[in-house]
Order: sequence, then structure tokens, then C-alpha cells
Amino acid sequence: MNVVLGIDTSCYTTSVAILDERAQLVADCRRILTVKAGNRGLQQSEMVFQHTRNLPELFMQACQKLDKPICFKAIGVSAFPRPLPDSYMPAFLVGEGYAKVLALSQDIPLYRISHQENHVFAGLWSAGGPVASSFLAVHLSGGTTEIVRVANDTSAPDSRRLSIDILGGTKDIHAGQLVDRIGVLLGLTFPAGPHLEALAAQDHEQAIKIPITVREACVSFAGPETHIRKLAAQGIAPAVIAASVELCIAKAVTAMIKQAIFSTGLTDVLLVGGVTANQFIRKYLRNQLEEPLLAKLYFPQPSYSPDNATGAAYFALTSRQ
Repeated sequence: MNVVLGIDTSCYTTSVAILDERAQLVADCRRILTVKAGNRGLQQSEMVFQHTRNLPELFMQACQKLDKPICFKAIGVSAFPRPLPDSYMPAFLVGEGYAKVLALSQDIPLYRISHQENHVFAGLWSAGGPVASSFLAVHLSGGTTEIVRVANDTSAPDSRRLSIDILGGTKDIHAGQLVDRIGVLLGLTFPAGPHLEALAAQDHEQAIKIPITVREACVSFAGPETHIRKLAAQGIAPAVIAASVELCIAKAVTAMIKQAIFSTGLTDVLLVGGVTANQFIRKYLRNQLEEPLLAKLYFPQPSYSPDNATGAAYFALTSRQ
């Protein structure tokens, strides 16, 4: 069975994915890193330890889903956070090292991409677009809040490489950090995204509009966090607090996209990252941007918005074709 392998070792998820030569998903095995109750994150050393422990088990699980014999044709791996020369994070060294050993032992090509490119390629694979040579992408997660212009990098030897230019983002904390910090405040498990979404669904009608400012596609979530903490201290119901967080992020992202459309003229928008899996945020963005025909939004399936390795596998597959 001829397949390609993808590996991603991000801050909070170990991921292995396998695609066949038709880009059909054969295996998708992930494990969220363990964070102690009440904590809001992990040190890099702990991430490295957990990834090192998780990867062999996930690789075995993935291979068990395949018809024997297995023939890997290429490997894609997230080797650094962003497509910049000085972008570095120890957690990604685990996946990269594992991928290098497998590629050398199998004598097959190894394709190193950034974690952000992995998200973009996972989005393109799952959402089926955009197909334009240049488009906008919104990346919302615990470690990134950016709106970028994505285009084919014609200067790169590999024609599948992307040129990613930042148009805007956060001036302080990220959208996912806001979700996690308020989620932990409300007693939810970290990472808090799915739990906060379930809590918010109980009372969307009472969501409070949190003051927020977006200028030149840049947003600050520190002020809204302070405002929301004050509401919680006043005894506002947890479901209302959770719904207010969702509404705050949705309004901010809508404004960021509108400003980026105005500055670039691009109207195709791919939305990736764990925060974009939130169904309320998706619906709000569609109502604000697609119904007025301001933009065409592309959402991956919700399970391929958070960290996963399908983008790295898809990049490896398309690079060797």
C-alpha cells in the first residue's frame, strides 16, 4: 500500500496522519497533551517529554489501520512554528527527529514545513479551497491570532511552497488564550475550547457585548479579558460569560477580515486553527460576511481545524506528484 505520512508535534497535540495516493485519509491518530487541572499550559520540556512518549504509540496505531505491506513514499513534518528563518520551538524537534529517522531508513523524501503551513494545507485539503493563487487566511489558536495573505511562492524551488505575509493579528494575547484563560477561570478543563463552546450553547441569547477595538486588522484581547473577569467577579452566569467570549472573538475576527479585504481586494478567506472549529463563531462570520456577499469563507471540517498532521501529509503528497 503506497502512502504518505504526516507528523505534527505542536504545543498541545501529538498527531500522525496517513494519506493514500488519491489524498484519501487512511489514518488520523492524535493525542492531546496532559495538563494538570487548574493549569493554563505546559513548559516546553514537558511538551517534548509527552511527544517523545506519544509518537511511537500513535505511529503504531496508524500503521495498524493499513493493509500490509506498507510502502511510505514521502513524509511531511511540521518542523517550526511559522515560515520564517528564525522560527523555532523545541516541541517541533520531536516530530522532526522522528521524521528524519524514518525518511533515512526508508530512503524517501522528507518535506519540512511550518506548523502554520500545516494548518493551511490541512484547511485546503479538508475545505477544498480556496483555489485562487492568492487568498486570505485567518489562523486562530492558543498560540496564533493572525490574518495573512497566502500566495504561491514562485521564488521557491518547490512550487508547492507558500508565501505567507502577515496583514494583522493580536497586539497581546491570542484568541485561544482568551478562551483558555476564561475557561480555566470558569473551572473548565484545559484546553478549554470545546468545553467553553458547550457551556456557551446554554445561553447565547444573553451574551454580553464586550468592548473591543480593531485597527488595521490588529486586535487586543487583553482589555476584553479584564472586562470579562470583572463580569465573572460580579456573579454573571458562567454560560453567559462563555457566550460573551465567543461573541467577542467573532466580532473581532469579522472586523479583521473586513479590514483585510479592504486593503487587499481579496475575498476568498480560509479559516484554520482550533478556535475556528467553534460553531457559533462560524455561523456569526457567515452571517456577517457571506450573506452580504463580502467574502467567500472556507472552513475545514471541524475536526481538521485544531492541530492535526493531515496538512503535512498533504504537502508531502502534492510535492512529490
